[in-house]
Amino acid sequence: MAKYGKWIGGCLGFYLGSQIGRLGSIIGALLGYALGSMFDNAKRVDFDTFNARPGQRRTVAGDFGVSLLVLSAAVMKADGKVLQSELVYVRMFFEKQFGKASAREYMLLFKEILKQDVDVAEICRQIRSDMVVHARLQMIYYLFGIAKADGSVDKVEVDLIQKIAGLLDIGMGEFASIKAMFVKDSHTAYKILDLNPKATDSEVKKAYRKMAVKYHPDKLGHLGEDFQKASKEKFLKVKEAYETIKKERGIN
Repeated sequence: MAKYGKWIGGCLGFYLGSQIGRLGSIIGALLGYALGSMFDNAKRVDFDTFNARPGQRRTVAGDFGVSLLVLSAAVMKADGKVLQSELVYVRMFFEKQFGKASAREYMLLFKEILKQDVDVAEICRQIRSDMVVHARLQMIYYLFGIAKADGSVDKVEVDLIQKIAGLLDIGMGEFASIKAMFVKDSHTAYKILDLNPKATDSEVKKAYRKMAVKYHPDKLGHLGEDFQKASKEKFLKVKEAYETIKKERGIN
């Protein structure tokens, strides 16, 4: 039988994705390709098959969801093994954001995506082009959550997430801030606020105000209430870091 399944699936995915936005149509094609690969056993996704013009626009929830599926697969496979705890983390996230029925469909496709060789650089290029920075920051936070689902974050996972952050045009300070929320050390609170431990009290207050604005849940309001709730956890970690420094220094 000719290997047409993945192309049919790709077209279906492209159509489905077009209903949720330009970025969704590109990555939706990948999901369709993965579905078609159930029949063809394809070994690699060829992004050249799908042609779309990227552009700047506001990301919608569907874009964010399908993007996470693809990058989640890359991070989960980074250390050479896909753990049950990681799969549970992904499933629970999608259940919370989209409901159990939709999450079941996502997870069926996700298991197929895990079998594919994903071109991380190409996916990130598409995401960077069409997704606002606040959504990209939330994506990095989520990927660290997957990495730590088994209780620890391996160096190979950190390295891949750092690569993804760079490809998504996220600065080193922003990356280090989110990393510090999951990888703790003696200067964690300062790293979360993107500060040098020798910073003055005035600089601490200024940094907190800046980070509070950057990570405020309202920045993801266009993705819907559920995504705002998910981003609130990151915002609270910024607040906790500030309170820790205030207590250490006796700042009022």
